[in-house]
Amino acid sequence: MSVEPILEERLIKRSQQKKITSPLNYKERLFVLTKNKLTYYDGKPEKKFKKGSIELSRIRCVEIVKNGGGTIPCQNKYPFQIVYDTNTLYVFAPSQSSRSIWVQSLKDEIKDNQVVLVKFHPLFWLDGAWLCCRQVEKQALGCEEYNLFGDSKSSLTNTHDHGLICSPPPNVDEDDDDEEEVVVALYDFPATEPHDLRLIKGDEYIIVERSDANWFKARNHYGEEGYIPSNYVTEKISGNLVQYGWYSKQVNRNKAEELLRNEDKSRMEDSLTIRRLSEILFLIFACRDGGGAIKHYHIKKTEASPPQFYLAEKHLFYSIPELIEYHKHNAAGLVTRLRYPVGKPDKSAPSTAGFSYEMWEINPSELTFMKELGCGQFGQVRLGKWRAQHKVAIKFIREGAMSEEDFIEEAKIMMKLSHPKLVQLYGVCSQQKPIYIVTEFMEHGSLLHFLQRGRGGFSLGSLLSISLDVCEGMEYLEAHGFIHRDLVSSSCQTSYTSSSGARFPVKWSPPEVFNFCKYSSKSDVWSYGVLMWEVFTEGRMPFDNNLNHEVVTLVMQGHRLYKPKLATPTLYEIMHLCWKEVNALITQT
Repeated sequence: MSVEPILEERLIKRSQQKKITSPLNYKERLFVLTKNKLTYYDGKPEKKFKKGSIELSRIRCVEIVKNGGGTIPCQNKYPFQIVYDTNTLYVFAPSQSSRSIWVQSLKDEIKDNQVVLVKFHPLFWLDGAWLCCRQVEKQALGCEEYNLFGDSKSSLTNTHDHGLICSPPPNVDEDDDDEEEVVVALYDFPATEPHDLRLIKGDEYIIVERSDANWFKARNHYGEEGYIPSNYVTEKISGNLVQYGWYSKQVNRNKAEELLRNEDKSRMEDSLTIRRLSEILFLIFACRDGGGAIKHYHIKKTEASPPQFYLAEKHLFYSIPELIEYHKHNAAGLVTRLRYPVGKPDKSAPSTAGFSYEMWEINPSELTFMKELGCGQFGQVRLGKWRAQHKVAIKFIREGAMSEEDFIEEAKIMMKLSHPKLVQLYGVCSQQKPIYIVTEFMEHGSLLHFLQRGRGGFSLGSLLSISLDVCEGMEYLEAHGFIHRDLVSSSCQTSYTSSSGARFPVKWSPPEVFNFCKYSSKSDVWSYGVLMWEVFTEGRMPFDNNLNHEVVTLVMQGHRLYKPKLATPTLYEIMHLCWKEVNALITQT
């Protein structure tokens, strides 16, 4: 049989994570396709080392992977999948044409296979679930019809006649998926439960298991194992800047400048921070010689492989930490040398998804009840403490306010949600009446009260940052298949009861909610536009001169909120885009 290569190209593969303990990583490999095998190598064509191979006869599906709006964490942005036996290999091509050639070539070679799938998963398997259908079983039946043969169905029928009987899997060379994943602790974590592992800031740990996106099983240098919050650690790999105090990830220009201005007066001048915008890094520092003027420098990199970084072309470095260390002692092209690193805006440890791994039921005896904070939709809300150390908000659920069974099931799902721009659910007390919900306590109260207290003192950049923060949280919810349904700046909503008995905040709702009580991510987008309006009016009430039934009529007739004085025409245009009716959006599309 011919071993002449059909295709040969350097592509990026994602680790297959055949074991629970295998880390998720992305590595460049030289892929070679022949008539009977797909093989991938480490190294260059003239001196390559075989890392793995797949017999073409074992392949059950080859198809592109839809991204679904997520971020692809490698330089090649065109993924496709190769399903063989019970495994899925994700490969990333550098261009759309490259991906098309590989997919079609592989399909041509497997067209006579007897084990072709009937259904496949069009999106990635990630964090213990299929992103397309949210099934949590890795071997679950696909959710989309797979047709290897275009319009022809006959060949698929033949595969059914033969049955999907597989011979023993072939000998596949050991890949490098089982390399140990080392992480560095960003914060201290006191082990609160017997199955937890204590974290000490700056120490290194080995990840043993990643079956839960929010809690990793890890091992310390003493060999002790236990669960740790995933947002308390960062990978120890070249180029990862998160562990450094001067790195402010996902901080915009205004927030970065605010960081420097809020620094101690004696240290503000010559202090620095680094922020990232997409793939671009910026060094920002306050200059003593300029009276504390804030300077922005773009950290550039060469085209060489590996690239080098620089602020001044004469001084090149293979890493950002080396660059910072050098400029701490030498100005070398800057107006002054760098002296004081400024940390992230939130120096305290982030909230965790629950107080411990799979701990969603909280013992009410461990809660201390303090002052009343207000009254929510389902009952009273009080400030409290868990085990006399963690401040929490405790929400009482009135009996009959909602189905207890549905509530508990929904709470279990919501416990898996964790994002810095969302209020964290810690757990529930469901073994007594009334039921309690225990959440993160927000020191500054609701967004509405924050806006009203600071009215007249907000800059355009500050209001834009607030809007962006909410947008990031909503984007996370949509990516995980959740609808908010109540996106209002205040926790005390002005509600409207429809003819079907459903209650919702009328002034924040789109026409399809009035007419059909139909909620979707599109209705969340509408509500987000109204919340933006609240932000740029510094906490005004939408349609403040109209009663609820009048608002329903006005919105149905096409009336929209006026432009806030603090909003630019571009920002108001974004609000208006949020208020497009669903039918109008379909027509435009």
